[in-house]
Amino acid sequence: MPIIALIIIGAAAGFIATRMMKLETDVLTTVAIGVFGALIGGFALRFLITITGWMAGFVGAVLGALLLIWLWKAYTSPPK
Repeated sequence: MPIIALIIIGAAAGFIATRMMKLETDVLTTVAIGVFGALIGGFALRFLITITGWMAGFVGAVLGALLLIWLWKAYTSPPK
């Protein structure tokens, strides 16, 4: 069950993060960004803030996905 929850929360977080960063991706990439962002953000948020519950995980997932998109854009985009 935790894997399914991670995928669902990751998909939602990836969708929100890609829209906030104005990134056009397919569904699989959006879910992957959200899931990996959830892992990154979840670990960071749980380490830094002692908030419990699913809302903290969701906020961490969105923040992690935003960080991942920012890193992706910073290191894969050609210079302007």
